[in-house]
Amino acid sequence: MKPHLSASRPSAEALAALRGRLRGTLMAPDEVGYEQARMVWNAMIDRHPALIVRARGTADVMAAVRFAREHRLAIAVRGGGHNVAGLAVCDGGLMIDLSAMTSVQVDPQRRRARVEPGALLADLDRETQARGLVVPAGFISSTGVAGLTLGGGFGYLSRRWGLTADNLREVELVTAEGEARRVTPDGDPELFWGLCGGGGNFGVVTALVFALHDLPHEVLAGPVVHDIAEAPAVLRRVAEIMRDAPDDVACLPVLRHAPPKPFIPESHHGAMILLLAMIHSGEPGRSEQALAPLRGIGRPLGDAVARRPYVAFQSMFDATAAAGARNYWKGHYLDDLADDGIDTLCEQAVRMPGSESSIGMLSLGGEIARRDAASTPYPHRRAGWVVNIQARWRDPEEDPRQTAWAREAFAALAPFATGGAYVNFLSGDEGEARLRAAYGEATHDRLRALKRRWDPDNVFHLNQNIPPADAVA
Repeated sequence: MKPHLSASRPSAEALAALRGRLRGTLMAPDEVGYEQARMVWNAMIDRHPALIVRARGTADVMAAVRFAREHRLAIAVRGGGHNVAGLAVCDGGLMIDLSAMTSVQVDPQRRRARVEPGALLADLDRETQARGLVVPAGFISSTGVAGLTLGGGFGYLSRRWGLTADNLREVELVTAEGEARRVTPDGDPELFWGLCGGGGNFGVVTALVFALHDLPHEVLAGPVVHDIAEAPAVLRRVAEIMRDAPDDVACLPVLRHAPPKPFIPESHHGAMILLLAMIHSGEPGRSEQALAPLRGIGRPLGDAVARRPYVAFQSMFDATAAAGARNYWKGHYLDDLADDGIDTLCEQAVRMPGSESSIGMLSLGGEIARRDAASTPYPHRRAGWVVNIQARWRDPEEDPRQTAWAREAFAALAPFATGGAYVNFLSGDEGEARLRAAYGEATHDRLRALKRRWDPDNVFHLNQNIPPADAVA
């Protein structure tokens, strides 16, 4: 059975019956709320599902999956809707919209957080930090927790506590048969492994349970800004420092046009800059000393590093990634941030055609690298840096120019990269070869075998798709 082929048009009676089974909302194209519900973060994506189910709980998801299978409708699943490839929405199928399921329940005694799939990082951070706890997750607080986790997930705290998926302890899942299942490392270790980075290939997540870590409400964190002319020398020194930095220090260098912020001289507003976003998450008494090497590089244009709430730092750059712009990404892993690679990054930044575009580089290592490479489907644990080339613009007529820049920058950096890919950075036109590069051949084969067991008909194929082992790749 191939549910995504030859879809049938549900009858009025069938739609009425589905509405009667839902606690949430069923929306068709001519109904109130449909237009808003089909919109996702990336404005390049303009798709029109035949139906949208805005689920309120697991029972709604079960009903939606069973209805889609019965009527041979393709299924798209929206959590936070932040995926650059726009995989949360489809043309002509059924979109399961989980954005109303945003509960975050924190158990400080067990040091666990149960998170529903529509929750954003902002929701998770607020609830956990209210108890002085945290999950290592992301940099932009409007990112969806579920999608981030299912792709592996990393953030400012990952050098200290690992990937977001490394901190996953339990998953509540609706399978391709429309059945609810609780997945744990002890109960079904192979399926749990697949959910820690294998994307949305194995079902619809209705809750995630994470382990929590202690983090003070306030941390020493913020940006230091350098003139683009000094960027190559500054990045060389950053790379040297981060090779031996303690796990509780993280640095995210970004090449971009300067926003009109008070900590940047007005003479540089709109000019190309190097911004170093940094944080110390360890013992507060050591914070100044820990960040001193990074803050002491060169002659900064501005230094806004200060003690601030962690939730404030997590949302500090949200405006640079707000919904409504057109986005196209390309990404690489680097074993190290070294001379020729640094020069190439800076050269490509100067060519950047859009004032909202950027090239970001996150220092990895630490706890990420100490984990066994086979412990999750994320195989890039020895990489020192991950690079995201982000083209961002508003005018559709600019599409060819903006995407060409991102592709050219990607190609220029390729000689210095590992050849790997981060699944959450893949745009919609990457193709099978890049998806395989995200996992490596052995892991990809293992995921295909798992897909055959849990979704042999490839019901969940509107994602970075892993075809079942017996299907044509």
